[in-house]
Amino acid sequence: MPGAQGLELSITVEPLPREDIEGAFKRLAATLNKCAATLVHLTILGNVSASTAAAEAMRRVFGGVDWPVTWVEGSACDGGPLAGLQAVALAGGEVQPIRADGRVIGSVFEDGAFSHCVLGGVGPGSPSAPRADQTRQTLDHLGEALARGGFRLGDLVRTWFFLDDLLLWYDEFNRVRTGVYSGVQFRTGSLPASTGIGARNPAGTALVAAAWAMQPLNRTARIEEVASPLQCPASAYGSFFSRAMEMSSPAGRCLFVSGTASIAPGGKTLWPQDPPRQVAQTMQVVQAILETREFSLSHLTRATAYFKRQADNRFFREWCATNGWAFLPVVSANCDVCRDDLLFELELDAWRPNQR
Repeated sequence: MPGAQGLELSITVEPLPREDIEGAFKRLAATLNKCAATLVHLTILGNVSASTAAAEAMRRVFGGVDWPVTWVEGSACDGGPLAGLQAVALAGGEVQPIRADGRVIGSVFEDGAFSHCVLGGVGPGSPSAPRADQTRQTLDHLGEALARGGFRLGDLVRTWFFLDDLLLWYDEFNRVRTGVYSGVQFRTGSLPASTGIGARNPAGTALVAAAWAMQPLNRTARIEEVASPLQCPASAYGSFFSRAMEMSSPAGRCLFVSGTASIAPGGKTLWPQDPPRQVAQTMQVVQAILETREFSLSHLTRATAYFKRQADNRFFREWCATNGWAFLPVVSANCDVCRDDLLFELELDAWRPNQR
């Protein structure tokens, strides 16, 4: 997303055949150097068992880690240790870090239309506490980090929550989040877009979170909720998030689409235990959201495809190939989805400039 004070970049790195973890970081570093860009946030999807080696490789390549990192236990669908890297970076602007407990957990920057605060790797302070308490602590820490950057929870536009053993306590997580959000006055008047996925983290906590908050810098910058034409609001079945959020400025429009799965308008699972149909249904829902704002899959800048079973990735790849979208910027990862009978979930970002 371009602006007067910086150009935001979304960079996806998928491991090449027989490439080690350090090789993937080297390709990311080369892209950043080519664009003269600074990392704002890095999401790493891969086996937790590889996290130590990945951290060491990252320090060797970059000489240090001065940006927030969110590690997601998302095994590659081909069985490799790393599913992919997803980076947000800024070219031509200044990035201010937010630090806590000796590490960077956030980045603050401006792009001429919005002031942004991107947080990553935020978790609870007590890994042994009950899961509900860890959720409250995590949301408290999100609020504290935002405050350090001059933001508040009400500025949230997009969130990601990665829960260990998701199916055992997703309802409990939702109750805590709902309770906290009920006391927040959101700047947009709408809940943030969000993803809730089952994934462990290297710290061994019940959950880890990432978030994106925005404050418009002028009247030409707007943020608004985008509904899903083929689904009911998620709050109708107890999940407090918006289906999508759109940010618009004179330069163009950015769309954050929440984690989306094969769910009927009334909230029930469609095509339970049928992965090809769940993939097709999910893509139909996602495309309907995009089309309401005159987007298409050609406008994607980043996407993550989550599969409960590694082998089901082939159905998504087949759908993409059949529909002419074989080269989407998407990372496919083996993660748990929020219901026993849901096998696939997709989240994405899209950008459409106002001029060619």
